[in-house]
Amino acid sequence: MNQARQVLKTYFGYDAFRPGQHEIIESILAHRDVLAVMPTGAGKSLCYQIPALLFEGVTVVISPLISLMKDQVDALEAAGIPTTFINSTHSLPEIQQRTRGLRQGKYRLLYIAPERLESAFFMELLASLTIPLVAVDEAHCVSQWGHDFRPSYMHIAASIRKLPSHPIIAAFTATATDRVKQDIAEGLQLHDPLRVTTGYARENLTFQVFRGVDKRSFLLDYVRKHADESGIIYASTRKEVEECARYLNQHGLAAGVYHAGIEDEARLEAQEQFLYDRISVMVATNAFGMGIDKSNVRYVLHYNMPRNIESYYQEAGRAGRDGDAGDCILLYGPQDVMTQKYIIEQSETDEERTKSEYRNLHQMVEYCHTSHCLQQHIVYYFGDRTAEPCGKCSNCTDDRETVDVTTEAQKIFSCVVKMKQRFGVTLTAKVLRGANDQKVRQLGLSQLSTYGILSTYKEKELVQLIQSLIVDGYLKLSDSAYPVLQITAKAKSVLLSDEKVYMKRVVQPVVTQSDYAVVNESLFEELRSLRKTLSQQYRIPPFTIFHDATLREMSERLPVSKADMLDIKGMGTVKLEKYGDDFLEIIRRFRQTAP
Repeated sequence: MNQARQVLKTYFGYDAFRPGQHEIIESILAHRDVLAVMPTGAGKSLCYQIPALLFEGVTVVISPLISLMKDQVDALEAAGIPTTFINSTHSLPEIQQRTRGLRQGKYRLLYIAPERLESAFFMELLASLTIPLVAVDEAHCVSQWGHDFRPSYMHIAASIRKLPSHPIIAAFTATATDRVKQDIAEGLQLHDPLRVTTGYARENLTFQVFRGVDKRSFLLDYVRKHADESGIIYASTRKEVEECARYLNQHGLAAGVYHAGIEDEARLEAQEQFLYDRISVMVATNAFGMGIDKSNVRYVLHYNMPRNIESYYQEAGRAGRDGDAGDCILLYGPQDVMTQKYIIEQSETDEERTKSEYRNLHQMVEYCHTSHCLQQHIVYYFGDRTAEPCGKCSNCTDDRETVDVTTEAQKIFSCVVKMKQRFGVTLTAKVLRGANDQKVRQLGLSQLSTYGILSTYKEKELVQLIQSLIVDGYLKLSDSAYPVLQITAKAKSVLLSDEKVYMKRVVQPVVTQSDYAVVNESLFEELRSLRKTLSQQYRIPPFTIFHDATLREMSERLPVSKADMLDIKGMGTVKLEKYGDDFLEIIRRFRQTAP
């Protein structure tokens, strides 16, 4: 290991190994297979790059991300380590030139995509080389139960075993549940591998979830405040990516675009712009991913909720790879769930896989609604029960009072039972709210004794409360396209005994008619006057702008931002964009002059 430490210092500039690196490198040098789970930024790459410099021959690195290959090859070349890569972006003359270099022993590392192993010509090339080590990056892709399954990964083991050199196999990933770890070991045919898991927590990252905010306003405000820092914005669809980038560019913030629908050359150009800090913001799709080995990303903002926790943690983990502080922000909206369900429904997978996808989606929704530590919630998901609360996420720093919601919980549980545990979250909230809804009436649910028993709450607030009860294990959802609510033994205990339910106050009673006396009438009249002016301007009836109840709630709650306005009943994003600034101006002026 003295030679390994010398290589570490000479080529990479470090004096000591990080946790896990020493034993992994020692195992590889002793010709033992390895399965390593190390969080992003923990130094996985060095675990195979250092042995590559100590072994004779060329080490093959299998990576699913073409862009990441180029970044790593450039970094190694800059460090004086002869490295090359072969992928679909190269012309035939380029491939022939690199092939000659490999045969002549010019390179110490070769990066390829797993699909390259399906080429008979390429396998003949590998058979002619001395290959002491094959490193499989993003090894979770071998598992059908992982978040990013790639069929080509299932053929890696068979291809490697055909090589006359019988190389060591070292598998690396940042995230893997116990089931996925087992799939990796079996799928890659690892022989008595050293298993190393260095932990999942990223102590330099701060996780935050914001529900129900005006996403556009939040995005613009945040990026403006961090204009001098590099950040990645993830969105679920190409359309959303294009619109977010356009919105930022229109407001003078240079943002690049990166998704699978863009030509290779344009993607490469966007990557270069971002990598070399010519632009500070990259907007990309969740599905395609970035794969950029950029260490100084200070924030990752998810404009939409990803499909599962593994994807989220992989993507959020691209912040703070250099060990400095990074922000991981998720903007959650109910429409995100519908988008991800649509993506699942469009995928051609078997029934068991589809159920797994829905189960993963439900777990992601639970993350967005949990009142517990966000970092701890993620780490628990991967099976590490030793983690302590991080103390700095948006939940750990939430200073709202913990209150007794036993009565509300009992009413919700009773309603689920009365509805025979056959319906989902939204319909249950409608029944509890006492909504005059056609579907509720058609199904006869308006006749239930639980109909309207929580009528003082907004439907959105009831949905959030139900989601919190799911997270805390009182309720569960079926694994299906249209998940139904079911009570658990924990909920039955609450119904049958004196067990209490506590949580952070996440719902507030709506303003009822009896509360109108406390609403400031002078402000209400000002808002009505503005509404009338706008109705004349747009030539539409005043009530089509906002109902009186909406204006009354504005008068009572006195919102100061567009994010606050979205919490007002009857305020949608379209109306907010069209009328919000005019109403906010009056409210702000009122707050300044009010006694």
